Amino acid sequence: MNQDQLDKIKAGDGFIAALDQSGGSSPKALKLYGVEEDAYSGDEEMFDLIHAMRSRIVTSPAFSGERVVGAILFEMTMDRQIDGVDSAEYLWNNKGVVPFLKVDKGLADEANGAQIMKPMPELDALLARANDKGVFGTKMRSVIKTADAAGVAAIADQQFEVGSQILDAGLMPILEPEVDINSASKAEAEAMLRDALLKGLDDLGDRQVMFKLTLPEEDNFYADLVNHAKVAKVVALSGGYSRDESNARLSRNNGMIASFSRALTEGLTAQQSDDEFNATLDATIQSIATASRT
Repeated sequence: MNQDQLDKIKAGDGFIAALDQSGGSSPKALKLYGVEEDAYSGDEEMFDLIHAMRSRIVTSPAFSGERVVGAILFEMTMDRQIDGVDSAEYLWNNKGVVPFLKVDKGLADEANGAQIMKPMPELDALLARANDKGVFGTKMRSVIKTADAAGVAAIADQQFEVGSQILDAGLMPILEPEVDINSASKAEAEAMLRDALLKGLDDLGDRQVMFKLTLPEEDNFYADLVNHAKVAKVVALSGGYSRDESNARLSRNNGMIASFSRALTEGLTAQQSDDEFNATLDATIQSIATASRT
């Protein structure tokens, strides 16, 4: 694990950009970017357009390590290049941004009010490729829909189990047990989750992980995780909140930094001139970085 990159993440003076939309979410991401589904044919053209969007963001003068400490990549992005350089290498060497990789393969069907991750039989091979590409860490998402003790326990257990596998490969795992912002029992689910995560940390030995968590109903609800010796950083997902709402909630949660996806790209379109695009992105990055520095 790269010590300079670990130090940058722990200092956390900025936020982590989530640039990891996968096949299922790409059409929606492109539509919000002003690219309709009739503008491309098939997955290959779709992913070319997604990569062009991500490259435009990453190469923008607004996007740099002063305010963006890390970026989460989709597997296809890791395997592609930006300005003729492998994406992870470009992020770190050209921008001073720590590269992460989304490794989950999507969600299983809901059971006990939760969706665990689908099996990842090829994870070890993917982690080896990530190491070869200069990736620092990983991210994997599961979702809690209701405050069901069995479902929350299944989510936490799986996250820590796979997280240990990732640590064994020499990478930093971001465990992402998302709580659905539309859950009728969101606050209760968050209480169950916090207890389960603290218990999981007790069994972690002397190693560290990161967490990516839904912005909580109670301000500073995850303070025990933020301040825990076995937690390198706690980052927040926007989860469907608008950027303004996400930033407002984040600013009230001390020590958490953003890891926003849709809230980061809100307002960006393919039709904007470079000056318009860069100005919009600059204002967005500044607002998210400011909310993260509390």
